[in-house]
Amino acid sequence: MKRLTLLRHAKSSWERAALDDHNRPLNERGWKAARRMGREFTHRRMSFDLVLASTAARVRETIDGLEEKYEFSAAIRFEPRIYMASVNELLELVREIPDKMNSALLIGHNPGIEQLAAALTREDDKHLRDRVVKKFPTAAMAAIDLPIQHWEKVEPGVGRIIDLIVPRELED
Repeated sequence: MKRLTLLRHAKSSWERAALDDHNRPLNERGWKAARRMGREFTHRRMSFDLVLASTAARVRETIDGLEEKYEFSAAIRFEPRIYMASVNELLELVREIPDKMNSALLIGHNPGIEQLAAALTREDDKHLRDRVVKKFPTAAMAAIDLPIQHWEKVEPGVGRIIDLIVPRELED
């Protein structure tokens, strides 16, 4: 069994409209949500063998916010291919994860992250997939259990969302 956790970056700022999209920072609401999610990761004792993250500024700052309340147990690998990736490109990236890694966290952007969650999963009793398909907000996290032994074998529809955390549903 492998677990893939998907995290969408926190809310970014549009204050400086001329700024290149890759360099957009978080806004204050984004920083608050990232810290809130970091606290929740700590509370739930979440750990990952591998962290893959987009190189975009808003992803880097989301990680900084998380780290104010959470300590990553694995090194973070910034992966340029995540920025603006299609669902198929993200799926290929997941298939490249070394098999010695049982739990991976992928931090990126919509629509790719949301589409990957939908593509990898089937319906579940708690209707978590339905919620993700309807709206996967900024700083939201979906944990997906994949009944596979080798990451290269991951296929659409094999997984099940077992946990969904949305920052606005957490207490301050």
